[in-house]
Amino acid sequence: MSIEWIISMIINNWPLFLRGAGMTLLISIISTIIGAIIGLLAGVIRTIPTPERKVKRVILKIVNIILSVYIEFFRGTPMIVQAMVIFYGSAMAFGVDMDRTVAAIFIVSINTGSYMAEIVRGGVISIEKGQFEAAQAIGMNHLQTMFQVILPQVIRNILPATGNQFIINIKDTSVLNVIGVTELYFQTKTVAGISFKYFEPFFVACILYFVMTFTVTLILRYIERKLEGPANYSMIGQTTQITLPKNNAGIQ
Repeated sequence: MSIEWIISMIINNWPLFLRGAGMTLLISIISTIIGAIIGLLAGVIRTIPTPERKVKRVILKIVNIILSVYIEFFRGTPMIVQAMVIFYGSAMAFGVDMDRTVAAIFIVSINTGSYMAEIVRGGVISIEKGQFEAAQAIGMNHLQTMFQVILPQVIRNILPATGNQFIINIKDTSVLNVIGVTELYFQTKTVAGISFKYFEPFFVACILYFVMTFTVTLILRYIERKLEGPANYSMIGQTTQITLPKNNAGIQ
C-alpha cells in the first residue's frame, strides 16, 4: 500500500467520498429522528393501562398486537432484506416507483422505530410507579402523565441507547447500496471499480466511517454531561452547620 497513491486517490476522487459521506449522514440523521418519534409513540401506546370499557380494551389490544408484529418483524429480519422487499417489492406488487433516497430514509426509519419502541418501553418501565400514582392523584390522565412527567425522564435515560442506535444507522446505511442509494459504501465501490484497487478505497471509507461515528459519540457524551448537570455542588455560605437531635436516652 502506497501512501502517495492513497493521497492521490483521495485528491482525484474526493467529490465521490464527500458525496457518499454526506448521503450517509443525511439518511442516518433524518431516519434516527423519525425512528425516535415512532419509538416514542409506540412506547407510549404500549404502556397505556387496560381501559375499563370493553370497546376501548378491544381496540387497545388490537393496536398492541399490530405494534408487536411490527416490532418483532423488523427486529427479526435483516435490513438488507427489508430494503429489497420494500423497494423492489412495492414496485412489482403495487407499481410504486419510490425515489431511492426517500425509500432509504423510510426503510431505516421504520427499522429504527422498531428498536426505539423497545428502548422507550424499557425506559418507561424503569420509572418508579409512585410517579404514575402521584400524577393520577392530582388528576392527570395517561397522556398528560407520560408527556409532562415520565417522558422527560425517559428521554434523558435512553439518550445513550439512542446514540448507539444513531451510530448503528451510520454503519448500516451501507446495506442500502443494494437498492442503488449513493451512500459512502456505494461511492467507495465506484472508486474501486474505476481504479481496479479495493484495499485503498475501502481503507479510506473505513477511516471516514470511524470519523463520523467517533464525532457523533463525542457530541452525545457532551450532551449527556450537560443533561446530568455539574458533578460537584458548592454549598451556599461560608460554613454549614448540621444540628443532630438529642437522643431520648440523654446521649448527645
